[in-house]
Amino acid sequence: MSKKYKKHGYAERLKYMHMLEEGYSNHFIHNKFGIDHRLLKTLWESYQREGTSALVTKKKERATPDNKHKIVRDYEENHLSLAEVMSKYDISMSALYQWKKKYHQGGIAELSIEKRRGRPPVMGRPKKKTVEQMTELEKLQKENQELKTEIALLKKVRALVEERNARLREIGRGSSKN
Repeated sequence: MSKKYKKHGYAERLKYMHMLEEGYSNHFIHNKFGIDHRLLKTLWESYQREGTSALVTKKKERATPDNKHKIVRDYEENHLSLAEVMSKYDISMSALYQWKKKYHQGGIAELSIEKRRGRPPVMGRPKKKTVEQMTELEKLQKENQELKTEIALLKKVRALVEERNARLREIGRGSSKN
C-alpha cells in the first residue's frame, strides 16, 4: 500500500505547530494528518527559531554563480556550521557540498557551469528518411538490408518446417504436403 502525500498549507502547518506546543507528539501528528515526520521536525525547528514566517512555503530560486561563490566562501572563511549556512541561505546540504567540490576543482568558473535542467532530449533511433531524401548508396543499403532480413526469415521458416517433419517421422506419421 502506498501512502498518498499531500501538500500542507500555511494554516495546516500552523495547526501542527500549536499541537506540538500543546504536547502532542510528532508521531501522533504524522499518523493523524499524513505529514512527513522529517518535514514536521524541520518545520518545528524553524518555527522555534523564526516564528510563523518559517511556515510559509518559499519559492526556491536558482543561485547565481556569484551567490554560490559567496556562500562557499562564507562557509569556509567564517567557519560557519552546516546548519547555520543552510538556514542562513535556505539551501540544502547536498547543494552546499556540490558547490564546495566544484569550487575546489575549478574555482568560480566551475560554479558558473549550469547543468541542463529537465528531462534529457529523446535519444532513440534517428528519424527515417523518405525515399526522395535518400542517396543512391542509402537506397541500395536499405534494399540490401531488407533482402538479408527476408533471407533470414525464410531460413527460419525452413528450419521450423524441417523440425516439424522430423517430429512427425519420429511418431510414425508422414509429413503433410502443405
